[in-house]
Amino acid sequence: MTATASSPKENVSAAARATPSATAVLLRRPAVVFSLVVLGLVGLLALFGPSLLPTGVGEPSRDNAEQFLPPLAHGHLLGTDLNGRDLLYRVFIGARISLLVGLSGALVALFVGTSYGLISGYLGGRADAVMMRLVDVLYAIPRLIFILILVTVVEGPFRQWLGAHFVGSRWSFLRELPAYTKTLILILTLGLIEWLTMARIVRGQVLVLKNLQFITAARSLGQTHFKILTRHLLPNLSGLIAVYLTLTIPAVVLDESFLSFLGLGVDPSQASWGTLLADGASAINPIRSHWWLLVFPAAVMSLTLLALNFLGDGLRDVLDPRSRK
Repeated sequence: MTATASSPKENVSAAARATPSATAVLLRRPAVVFSLVVLGLVGLLALFGPSLLPTGVGEPSRDNAEQFLPPLAHGHLLGTDLNGRDLLYRVFIGARISLLVGLSGALVALFVGTSYGLISGYLGGRADAVMMRLVDVLYAIPRLIFILILVTVVEGPFRQWLGAHFVGSRWSFLRELPAYTKTLILILTLGLIEWLTMARIVRGQVLVLKNLQFITAARSLGQTHFKILTRHLLPNLSGLIAVYLTLTIPAVVLDESFLSFLGLGVDPSQASWGTLLADGASAINPIRSHWWLLVFPAAVMSLTLLALNFLGDGLRDVLDPRSRK
């Protein structure tokens, strides 16, 4: 009996089936699976956790006996704070605000940094040099000064604009926007800080890709610069962009928490991980230490940031060819 030769198409399909996808490779890594479980759990609790707790546990209590209750006392799993508010409820709300700021700020940084890096790398020459010098100048500006100036100048007019346009809206969440003016400014500010690294990374990759044959062929076919940027260069950067997006989110969350801890972030009346840490630090003194107010928010924030960094490292190992050994 003679063996029949397989066709090239069959060989290609067999090779494709034998090559595991990026998702399969990621799910084989215990650290990535751990990160996905933690992030999924934190996200679900941030969205639905407050509604699962008894009504009113997040409101200040007039009963002094409810102040500074330790964990497990009177049905409060993580204890209460100075105003008798349930700490578990506030940790859930803090996760909601901190993750919202982190994700939104990272998306702002992604859009600005990717667009800037694409244009700078594609133009090259003198335009690229000028654009990169601007990035160097922005790197030299201290973050705190930039945030203070932007909040001081923009907060008042922006709050008035939101009140004039959304207070009478038929949608309840739009009517509440003026109360979150500082949070919205913080999202924009942190996004405009974190885009610099993304721009440099994208620009470096574009300088390499634009000299390859498929870009030369696209130019020979008469395609516009916009089509070359969006249809040829940007898809080839998607993996790298996804990697650094996951690494930008924890950076923005950490910045927000640090600024809120200093009183420069979200309003103190709105719980975020930074404001919870500030409240916990103020409740620790040599006479009596209410340790749970600091330990539990710090533990949840640290676990979330650790999971985000593990996920970013896993994506980098799989999607970034330079990291493969």
